[in-house]
Amino acid sequence: MSISTSVLSDLLQFLPYLRPQLYFKASLTALSHAMEDQVLAATLVQPLVIASFQRERFYRQEAHRYQRLSERSSQIYVLSAPETDFTNSSEYYEKIAFEPDDALSQEWHLVVVADNYATCLVCRESLGSIAKNKQIPDLIPSLDMDTARRFEGVWTSERGVSLKAAQLLLDRIVIYRPDLADKVEEARQRFGIGKPRIYLGAEQSSEYACDIDTDPFVQRLVTYLQASQYKLHKAYRSITAQARKERLINSISTAIRRSLDPHEVLQIAAQELGQHMGAGRCLIYRAQATEAKAIIEHEFLTPGVLSVLGQTWELEHNPLFREIVKLGEGVCLSDTLSDPWVTNSTVLSAIAKKFAIRSWVMEPVFYQGRLLGIVELHYCSMPPHECQPGELDLVKAIATQVGAALIQAEAYANLEELNQQLEALDRTRSNLIAITGHELRTPLSTIQVCLESLASEPDMPQDLQQVMLETALADSERMRKLVQDFLTLSNLESGRVEWHPESLTLQECVDLALSRMRTRTAIEKPPKITTNIAQNLPLVRADGDWLVEVIAKLVDNACKFTPSQGEISIHATRNAQQMVEVTVADTGRGIEPNRLEIVFDRFYQEEGALRRSTGGTGLGLAICRQIVNGWGGEIWAESTGKDQGSQFHFTVPIVQSSPEEKRSRIKRR
Repeated sequence: MSISTSVLSDLLQFLPYLRPQLYFKASLTALSHAMEDQVLAATLVQPLVIASFQRERFYRQEAHRYQRLSERSSQIYVLSAPETDFTNSSEYYEKIAFEPDDALSQEWHLVVVADNYATCLVCRESLGSIAKNKQIPDLIPSLDMDTARRFEGVWTSERGVSLKAAQLLLDRIVIYRPDLADKVEEARQRFGIGKPRIYLGAEQSSEYACDIDTDPFVQRLVTYLQASQYKLHKAYRSITAQARKERLINSISTAIRRSLDPHEVLQIAAQELGQHMGAGRCLIYRAQATEAKAIIEHEFLTPGVLSVLGQTWELEHNPLFREIVKLGEGVCLSDTLSDPWVTNSTVLSAIAKKFAIRSWVMEPVFYQGRLLGIVELHYCSMPPHECQPGELDLVKAIATQVGAALIQAEAYANLEELNQQLEALDRTRSNLIAITGHELRTPLSTIQVCLESLASEPDMPQDLQQVMLETALADSERMRKLVQDFLTLSNLESGRVEWHPESLTLQECVDLALSRMRTRTAIEKPPKITTNIAQNLPLVRADGDWLVEVIAKLVDNACKFTPSQGEISIHATRNAQQMVEVTVADTGRGIEPNRLEIVFDRFYQEEGALRRSTGGTGLGLAICRQIVNGWGGEIWAESTGKDQGSQFHFTVPIVQSSPEEKRSRIKRR
């Protein structure tokens, strides 16, 4: 069963005064969450909620929210085109499945009707956006272009529009699921859906009004989201263009690395250069400025010319080589029989005579000012060869390419490690963009909107002003902590931290860390925290401030993922490696076994950087690892899986006492 008509078109036909607007996907997501949160936060119960998703994969991202909404009302209807296991059902709320070719597959709807308020979001994805997003994933699989999707539609809190939208959607629900006819009729009767509109006076209509007029605030928020999303979309396009260039360069570099062995490249260079220049012998070999000898690795020969491949070439007492090192330029000898460089050097004379060199060209191979090797051309026949400027330029160009090949040969052994570092840097860049985009832009948006509202609404109620001020202050503190974590991790990784190790009692450090936690303002009640530190535990040697920081961050991390009725424990023991092992255990969410190592990576977020239920930047555990490694300890995590709790362990060195100190302690006992 498929319906080809559009809900948006029907709504605009019934209410021609409505004017659709253009929305980006992120704006619609924010509006949908705001409407859902309004239902979750309301004290009144049993509102009507109708949500239509285009595809099941979009519904799955919001399924947990609708399970919470179902606790507020029995009138919850969710429509979606099935892809895997989405079917008609009534478990928590009413699920209605429609065919993938139904018109609803191109639309996005959310309608909320309550006794004292109503809002609706009815929109349709533009055809250009659909076609573009079908092509983009194949061209640019590395970029999330979901944010580029555009919709046209209507968002309003006008009750009449919301009731009409609800009527259109309820009519379709009855068609898809006739078994819900009685339940749908109950909703129609309760909220007056489908009845003629009656325009009430101010006193009569006030009972349907909200306590606070949120339209100016919401409209400003929508405008800000739209402008921000447009800027983000432009940035995505710029990144896309740059990514295409980088992929082209990387693909060429990868093809060269895979198909051209450096030794083969140098041999081909010697072959091609020797043939083109008409030389009897062309040599390419590695040589550095401080080396005394070199081994001939690559050679081109014409018939009848003696080979020198594999022989050791004298460099230390070779005047031509020393001149090249001194001046950084090549030399060209037209006739070795009369050239003073050869006639005045017994070494060069012996080489020229033994290998029948009549004309001699030596060109250095430099890379970024460092000598890597030598290219030599030997002309062994009569008459002597006069090198032309164009020929010397060609030799220089080949020498430049040889330099790149030699550098490639040097880096070949470390290529795998370099690729891993590049991948790590690329992940860091992507996560940095995601984290800064979310953790900085979100509080900035809130602060700006709150301050603008305070400035433009002088008659705003005092309690609402206080709420906005507290929100702005909380988000500014969140930004400060983010910047502080960035600076701390940067200083630790770059080695700019000065360590001040001292002898400490672990109990003191634990008490300081817990006192720091208690001084923070917490919205929710923290879990129960217990400690078990043995009294006879030896002193540890570490920087006290950083040790307190590690304990505090591990406890803070445990609090984030442990419900208020859970428990966190801190205990310490002495292990066999002359270290104190500290464990922070919780009864919270737990960690999958395959993620126990990566939880210490920078920017790691269990739920993703842009959609998660807990705050933070993913830097806390990375900072802990850097600190623990700084004093020579180890840090690791253990967990048996999801919802099984987790344990974070780290070790601290024990103070090594001198024999005199040991005897003194024995006497005191």
